[in-house]
Amino acid sequence: MLQTRGVAAVEELVVLAGLWAAVSAWTVHFSAAKPELAINNLIVGLSIAALGLCMSMAPERSQDLNFVVLPLGAWLIVAPWVVSRDAGTGAILSNVITGACVCLFALAAGGLLISKSRRRT
Repeated sequence: MLQTRGVAAVEELVVLAGLWAAVSAWTVHFSAAKPELAINNLIVGLSIAALGLCMSMAPERSQDLNFVVLPLGAWLIVAPWVVSRDAGTGAILSNVITGACVCLFALAAGGLLISKSRRRT
């Protein structure tokens, strides 16, 4: 039970990172200069937040969702260069840091779930 709470806590961090990715274009102020990156961050961020919410509701059944969140975090890292050219330092830093955190949180939650399932057997 305690292990599941730890996984849920990490997955709630995924929700927060997803929400930050969704609103980062307006808080870092690159939504007007790079609207395509802002829309990308909004869609990917809300997707990450929704997946994180699903994972935190049922952490023991969400092991596969961690590996869906992982490529979304990787996409956040490369999106400033793929979606828009010359994105700006603020947009690049925000996306790279947020994407790295999402990847780290997804790997941590997946690792906790795998170690929990190995202990059971």
